[in-house]
Amino acid sequence: MLDLLITADRILTLDPERPEARRMGVLGGRIVGFDEHVDGLEARSTESFPGRTIVPGFIDAHCHTTWWGLGLNGAPVAAARGLEEFYDVLRAEVAKLDEDEWVYGIGFNERHHGGAIPDLATVDEITGSRPMYIRNESGHSALTNTATLRRIGAFAEDYRDPEGGALVRDAAGRYTGLVEETAQSLLQALLVPYSQERIVAALDTATAKYAEQGITSFAEAGVGGGWIGHSPVEIAAYQAAKEQGRLHARAQLMPAIDAVQPISGNAEDFAGEGSGAGFTLGVRTGFGDARLSLGPVKVFTDGSLLGATAAVTESFCGHEHNLGYLQASPEELREQVRAVYRAGWRIAVHAIGDAAIDLALDLIEECQEAYGMPTPVAGEHAPNRVEHFGIARPDQIERAARLRIAVTPQHGFIRTFGSRMVERVGEGRRALLYRGKRLAEAGVVVAGSSDSPVVDNNVRDAMQAAVERIADDGSVIGEGEGFTREEALRLYTEWGARATGQLADRGTLSPGKLADFVVLDRSPLKAEHLGELRIEATFMGGDATYDARG
Repeated sequence: MLDLLITADRILTLDPERPEARRMGVLGGRIVGFDEHVDGLEARSTESFPGRTIVPGFIDAHCHTTWWGLGLNGAPVAAARGLEEFYDVLRAEVAKLDEDEWVYGIGFNERHHGGAIPDLATVDEITGSRPMYIRNESGHSALTNTATLRRIGAFAEDYRDPEGGALVRDAAGRYTGLVEETAQSLLQALLVPYSQERIVAALDTATAKYAEQGITSFAEAGVGGGWIGHSPVEIAAYQAAKEQGRLHARAQLMPAIDAVQPISGNAEDFAGEGSGAGFTLGVRTGFGDARLSLGPVKVFTDGSLLGATAAVTESFCGHEHNLGYLQASPEELREQVRAVYRAGWRIAVHAIGDAAIDLALDLIEECQEAYGMPTPVAGEHAPNRVEHFGIARPDQIERAARLRIAVTPQHGFIRTFGSRMVERVGEGRRALLYRGKRLAEAGVVVAGSSDSPVVDNNVRDAMQAAVERIADDGSVIGEGEGFTREEALRLYTEWGARATGQLADRGTLSPGKLADFVVLDRSPLKAEHLGELRIEATFMGGDATYDARG
């Protein structure tokens, strides 16, 4: 007897062995078969979606779930338009807080305020002695107040900015309240570690929202350390969320490279060198189960494009002689990456600028040549990755294909702030931004991702952006880079599974695979605008995680 028998007008499996079906059987959370395979079989439960189309569950291959979940209950600064509204949001938030509570929020974007950042004196007047941490939507900068600057020792005579970051000052040498890149760790140090219960609550809230968007799997891009982590025991919080039924999507976690530590053992276990870097007991990429597992180690090389902190080979427009910067020296990064790789970890290297991409490809190539290709997971090639791949030259595309890596460009960036990206890099580099079709044509595994909360995690809007590549000002970014509708769907299904090394389990609807699927109001292959598709229901392992019918 089946656990579930699903019927729909069309089931798009994305499996070439059986591209379409109308009925699908589920047993033990996995797909038994389709149509004639389930003839005559009874089921404990049946679901019928007449006139609807079922597709594989969406995979967001790069996002920040805890960060987003924590911010959902913070100050709603993302909704403010103009600095006066921003100040009003702060006033309303402060009125709810105790004297020593943090003023916290995510999603500030200077483009909503005429390109300006808040006046520090005004912010100080509103927030007083309370500490403040307002994260920019890019994640690569933040706003703070004088009270917090005092707490982190910014006014001490011996204060020095950390490598790869800065507390920004104006022309007169006064702090502006803007905190860039790794300097955010100074603020994080006052906040972390978050309690396990608070992280679990954030995961509960965030992944329930994922289900509303049809997301059944995601890769969390950095846990456990650095300015991106929230607790040294962040993985334990994910495990608790899973145990408590509060993790509503499957998670692959990328430990931040700051979270790993030197480990040693038999020399043969570390490519003959006797030591590496990872976690005690030797767990590595692939550890876990279908609901919660460990992915690659996350490595930062540079900053952000909009913040002009990405490492580039040609200066940012309006920033003469500004080539951005690396967040650590190439020698230091090389030593760290080689240590984790020979301990069995795949690597996912954050690289936005083309200079950073050069370094990322160097690191991956050196590791693969010295220690071999990544260990297959369940018989599938589990690639090393470059996250973002934001400003990519043609030679870098060819090299990425040769190295058999995966990349995660955020096509949602194009529709959200594409015009600002072009302003930063100049018209001459427009065609290099967040590539699409040419990557896939070259043989690179391209995975769909949001980088949420940098932009929203509406997969349908992102798929449409990947097809049409129309920026917020109506211009096209990357002529010839647009995907077909089917390819855009594969970005967030099959190709996302390939990039995360999980195609044996998910990404297509096939017998034996997880019964993770999304019910849409119509076929994405025929919809005029993918962003107008409606999510009717989301199922994970044959159980509904979201149902618009109530």
